[in-house]
Amino acid sequence: VQLQASGGGLVQAGGSLRLSCAASGLTFSAYYMGWFRQVPGKEREFVAWVSRNGGSSDYADSVKGRFTISRDNARNTVYLWMNILKPEDSAVYYCAATTGSNLLVFQTYRYWGQGTQVTVSS
Repeated sequence: VQLQASGGGLVQAGGSLRLSCAASGLTFSAYYMGWFRQVPGKEREFVAWVSRNGGSSDYADSVKGRFTISRDNARNTVYLWMNILKPEDSAVYYCAATTGSNLLVFQTYRYWGQGTQVTVSS
């Protein structure tokens, strides 16, 4: 199984980025997909999850209204659209896959991507 995250970079506050995560080696449509983020010295933090068919999703309060998670099961890819970025959004962003039920907790996720750095300058 491989999850390949991409799309990170340096952006000014108020800007936008789209992260992508391409999955291979698994039945993508059978997995809930999530995005987490982590800064040095802190625990990995939940950002968003999307259901297997893309019909349901949830977000951390800190990103609600600014970020949108979506998936394309035909392309085995999950996306995170990030708008109105703030400096506190700076982190390494990870995509992850799970068949589990507690989707807010990183320990639930079985497969992880390698992470992509997002840096938001003020």
